[in-house]
Amino acid sequence: MPGRRARGRFRLVAAAGIAALSLTAGLATPLSPATAPAAAADKETTLTVALAQSVDSLSPFLATRLVSTSVSRLMYDFLTNYDAKDNHVIPGLATKWSASKDKLTWTYEIRSNSKWSDGEQATAEDAAWTFNKMMTDEGAATANGSFVTNFKKVTAPSKDKLVIELKKPQATMTALDVPIVPKHVWEKVSDLSKFNNDQKFPIVGNGPFILTGYKVDSYVKLKANKDFWRGSPKFDNIVFRYYKDQDAAVAALRKGEVSFVAGSPALTPAQAQSLKGASNIKVNDGPGRRFYAIATNPGARTKDGKKFGTGDPSLLNEKVRHALFMAVDRKAIVDRVFQGQAVEGAGYIPPRFGDYAWQPSADQELKYDPKAAAKLLDEAGYKKNGDGKRVGKDGKPLSYRMLCHATDPNDRAVSKYLQEWWGDLGIGLKVDCLDNVTDPWVAGDYDLAFDGWSVNPDPDFVLSIHTCAALPTKPKAVSASDNFICDKKFDDLYDKQLAEYDPAKRADLVKQMESRLYDTGYMNVMAYPNAVEAYRTDQIKSIETMPTAAGNIYGQDGYWSWWSAVPAGGASSGATGDNASSDSDSGSNTGLWIGIGVVVVLLVGGGVFFGMRRRATAWDRE
Repeated sequence: MPGRRARGRFRLVAAAGIAALSLTAGLATPLSPATAPAAAADKETTLTVALAQSVDSLSPFLATRLVSTSVSRLMYDFLTNYDAKDNHVIPGLATKWSASKDKLTWTYEIRSNSKWSDGEQATAEDAAWTFNKMMTDEGAATANGSFVTNFKKVTAPSKDKLVIELKKPQATMTALDVPIVPKHVWEKVSDLSKFNNDQKFPIVGNGPFILTGYKVDSYVKLKANKDFWRGSPKFDNIVFRYYKDQDAAVAALRKGEVSFVAGSPALTPAQAQSLKGASNIKVNDGPGRRFYAIATNPGARTKDGKKFGTGDPSLLNEKVRHALFMAVDRKAIVDRVFQGQAVEGAGYIPPRFGDYAWQPSADQELKYDPKAAAKLLDEAGYKKNGDGKRVGKDGKPLSYRMLCHATDPNDRAVSKYLQEWWGDLGIGLKVDCLDNVTDPWVAGDYDLAFDGWSVNPDPDFVLSIHTCAALPTKPKAVSASDNFICDKKFDDLYDKQLAEYDPAKRADLVKQMESRLYDTGYMNVMAYPNAVEAYRTDQIKSIETMPTAAGNIYGQDGYWSWWSAVPAGGASSGATGDNASSDSDSGSNTGLWIGIGVVVVLLVGGGVFFGMRRRATAWDRE
């Protein structure tokens, strides 16, 4: 969902090959009743999307990775949506909304022409139940809880009227990036913290597509919702197919086995170049909505202050953090690694979102300056010994562990430069490129990590993941926190921006938050990667980017790309549903698949896996 949390968040990563999950017996499963037989597969059109990231959950209450939140946008409607052209707020499940004079009571009119796929009408009661569940159930608040912490009361006086009462003003009331679920289905679920919405299909929804099948490390299949209130999608089916090897996905595109390739997180410059000019293939290269960064471990802790993890204590020193970042040549990374398919990083919000984009002042900027970095390390008490190694007062050399996403070629390439640059400073760097970076991340067992989020038009969620409120309630628990940052000044600014309705004043507060995050040195935004992706023009006649003039296709703040896509020639595109899977396979586990992710696998007695929570990093979060 949004940059959601980004979301989009939860975000971070590629966990291909993780064991399949299954839920304990007795949990309710949102199913729709049997539907009429579909047309023969060979007469249906199917858009097949090659991805390299794994789903964390198909439950909209738990999903934080970009792939998962993207699927949620296809399955469920939100109160409001973002216009594809310029990101302004437009109606969704709510047709219009209004606020009381004091801005503490918001009333939404719910459309009457939205139906759940089992035939029941979607009403305000569904929305009220969704929000109330998030307010009272910790499991239901896992992914999007930051949106409702300020809610005082949510009611549905009638089937077409939703009323939300606030404790104090909240500027995100037209940007509540929360999927609304059917109450009559979800109220049967006994434990929302464990239910992954992936046991039997089709799943009841009211979005442009209906989820009809899933197989771990293989595919996610959705069918067009012919009764969607905005109009039926043009393709009959969408299949998201998982590829651990991005070169294999590109090869599949060349052979026409898939319709679209998103990359992990984007096509490499070499792959994009090789596809440009290829027959029946179009490469989309537009400004991206994500940032690519280095995160430091600021000392893992719980909300009540309990410390855990094995982060290097030297990173608690701001001078050390600044020295590390001043030894990173962002321009070289953009030129050599991204080969121009990115913009040099600075602030936390990508330049695509102009109102909130921020740049440090000249005297504030942590410029690439190895000599100045060395001086800072000296001042911090870490001077070089006779072997050229930086050592502290205890005589222990500075050497860090860095989490790297095994499927992200950018992580691997950048890490080689970091080893060289930091090595020149006298600092060691051990890079751990893992399929599953979630386990060490949530345990706080890391010093540095490659990080990144997809940012939404409203930046609230991606800012909320650095507040003290986002910290875990207990050690090693999955939480909304990105990397355990807890800073009172940042929190004060967060509260102020959330309560500020004046757009210009709020934007200024957001920029102050970015400035604070930059100055503390917990995050080093190296680049804003372009959205580089490709599709077959003999399978997809047209498809909408977001923003329309120049933007991305995969991972939008909405469903516009897949809803708008028009088949080329009316023929089936890519693998059909039957080619992607058999009906007997459709009762599998948790969610879509796409490249760089992190997973927390929870074990239940007898060795049965019941939960998959992949950390949203590096493009994971919507």
